[in-house]
Amino acid sequence: MIRAYKFLLRPTAGQEAALKSMLADHCSLYNGALQERRDAYRHSSKTSIKYGDQSAQLKAIRAFDPERQGRWSFSSQQATLRRLDKAFQAFFKRVKDGLTPGYPRFKGVGHFDTVTFPKDGDGCRWDSTPEARQSRVRLQGVGHVRVHQYRPVRGRVKTISVKREGRRWYVVLACDDVPTTPLPATGSIVGIDMGTTHFFTDSHGNHEENPRFLESMAEELAKAQQYLSTFPKHTRRRTKKHRDAARKVAKLHAKIRRQRLDHHHKTALALVREHDVIGHERLNTVGMTKTPTPKPDPEQPGGFLPNGAAAKAGLNRSILDAGWGLFLGILAQKAESAARCVVPVDARNTSRTCPPEIGGCGHVAKENRISQAKFECVKCGLAENADRVGALNVLHRAGLVLCAEA
Repeated sequence: MIRAYKFLLRPTAGQEAALKSMLADHCSLYNGALQERRDAYRHSSKTSIKYGDQSAQLKAIRAFDPERQGRWSFSSQQATLRRLDKAFQAFFKRVKDGLTPGYPRFKGVGHFDTVTFPKDGDGCRWDSTPEARQSRVRLQGVGHVRVHQYRPVRGRVKTISVKREGRRWYVVLACDDVPTTPLPATGSIVGIDMGTTHFFTDSHGNHEENPRFLESMAEELAKAQQYLSTFPKHTRRRTKKHRDAARKVAKLHAKIRRQRLDHHHKTALALVREHDVIGHERLNTVGMTKTPTPKPDPEQPGGFLPNGAAAKAGLNRSILDAGWGLFLGILAQKAESAARCVVPVDARNTSRTCPPEIGGCGHVAKENRISQAKFECVKCGLAENADRVGALNVLHRAGLVLCAEA
């Protein structure tokens, strides 16, 4: 089992300056390697440069610029070059699949926020003794930085990353061979239906309220963004007031993100503790939040048919605020750690099918869903809450999946 641990760093002023220099120098290395690949392809008969070619040059680069590149870990710089190589591999894959290519971009210092150390002990030292609690982590070129380790690290530390989020610094440990801690069996199986009115509804009819963190802070966030937009473009990033305004917006977004993450962890843990098997819809949130493309029509004002983009934008915002994909990922991780079973099922027509679990006829029809909250089968007359109907059908399909696997 693989798990990631994330702990807050508490560097001194000097250590924070060194951390910023480390990010800046790795960013410079990333951009230089990207420039080399672009120039080689444009001016040398479309020559492609691979990771191995650039990694072989790293020793000479460190010797040429010991003050900037030579003081950092060799393996962390290799990881930065490998990060660029993965970006190009993803680019070529999108081209091959006929998707929007998205050529790799140069990184600004403010957008390059992570340095990875591929091996514990090579430029970064973490005490990997089981159940150990340590107060510092050693980083080459930075020193021994205080770390707030609030829980023991289990498993074998595979990679260590230093990440900046706003004005905070974190150390992220990727561990494998993490032992599971099975919970006592409860004999309960449940299906959940994700939503925006309620965060989810389970097959017992219980509703988990949607906290709507983005909506609750929308007014404060809008004021901060409006103030940020008052700065003329030619003065941006040049004045202290603009930097403070940008920092304010970033701080609000970070707070919303932390609140959402905390809610997802607590909610997922409660589900895992109460149920042995949890069924949920297999959701493609990326596809669900795409804005529809307007169809051309010369007779319409503007030359396009109305496509409901405004209403869709509101729905997209609600889906992204709920964070279904993040929650389901956390739920799967916690279930694996507790030796529980999570069963994703096909999401089609879960809210339009008369549920057999409570004596329904199984009839599928669009007309069964009367409103957002009401379900009434046009064939047998069964009436029930629409969200619970979806959860019951998820539960039924999860049971079929388990029977097929048995």
